[in-house]
Amino acid sequence: MGTRSTTRFFSTTARKLASSPSVSTSHLPKFPPKESLYVKDREIPTTPFDPEVWASLQPPPPSALSAFSSRIGLGSVLGEDKEDAEVVLQACTHPSFLHLWKQHNPNGGKTPQTNGQLAAIGNSLMGLFATEWLRATYPYLPTRVLKAAVTAHVGPLTCANVAQEMGATPLLRWHRMRETPSKPALLHSDALASIPRSLTALVYQRRSLPSARQFVQSYFLSREVDIRSMIKFADPKKALLEMINKLQREKPKSRLLKETGRYSNSPVFVVGIFSGEDEIGQGFGSSLKMAEYRAAEDALHRVYLTRVPSHLVQIPSQTFPLGVGDVFRQASEQPYTAPELAQSEIMYASSGKSFS
Repeated sequence: MGTRSTTRFFSTTARKLASSPSVSTSHLPKFPPKESLYVKDREIPTTPFDPEVWASLQPPPPSALSAFSSRIGLGSVLGEDKEDAEVVLQACTHPSFLHLWKQHNPNGGKTPQTNGQLAAIGNSLMGLFATEWLRATYPYLPTRVLKAAVTAHVGPLTCANVAQEMGATPLLRWHRMRETPSKPALLHSDALASIPRSLTALVYQRRSLPSARQFVQSYFLSREVDIRSMIKFADPKKALLEMINKLQREKPKSRLLKETGRYSNSPVFVVGIFSGEDEIGQGFGSSLKMAEYRAAEDALHRVYLTRVPSHLVQIPSQTFPLGVGDVFRQASEQPYTAPELAQSEIMYASSGKSFS
């Protein structure tokens, strides 16, 4: 590549970088950097200068970090001065970024702080908040379905989607890692998911555990998740009989409630399942067997998806103090009344697997 072509290439890349929302020319070093310029009698480096790699190594402007914390409602928690901006930058720096940074800074320097520990703490807190909230809201939900619901609320994919909605994508600093025998491949969504987890840990450290729970409630637990689709049965009639026996109710019986077109090409049957005089489920189908199958499913869903009204939901983490400080400090606790334990492990023959 000639001298003019090289200069034109760097100029075009510089204009692209200047127009990028994650790289501002006001806080960056002079471009092009000295590493990219040809100097006579200087040894040519083994690896050519890459403008994209150089841009990824530059930190986002402090104004972008401040705007990000204010946009997500954490401006008063994370602050807006230089030190607080570094905390936000740390929350947006994945540990994989160190590999890229060390490659291009062999002489050392100030190593950037990453969100490895923050993400681990935030992940544990989010799992705790989601588990206790789902257990208090759906007391009869089977354990395996509960785990799937927790993943749907605060899992990696959800965290990555929330980070995108927050506008954290331009602030993320990471480096793609290939799969190794000991570690899976690191993708962009995996690195992006670490930002909401780190923010949860920062709220916990700077405010309190209830404040972190409120943050998770606002961004994650308030979302609508279709839990009904997570409950699958291989034999709902057998599962219903097992549930009725454990709840010590009368044996379920099927009754034909309505029918039409029995001798036509499109008959419809409506079947209800009763336990004593109480109708516990109802279903329809083109055959009696299909209607009875759906009625048993409906009866099981009515139990498993029993939801406590939101104003009556009480969770254990509500008892912790609201002030700043450690959760073990001496302070007045919030009122809490423990609910009665429900028999959640009453699901049998779900997706070909039974529950003990």
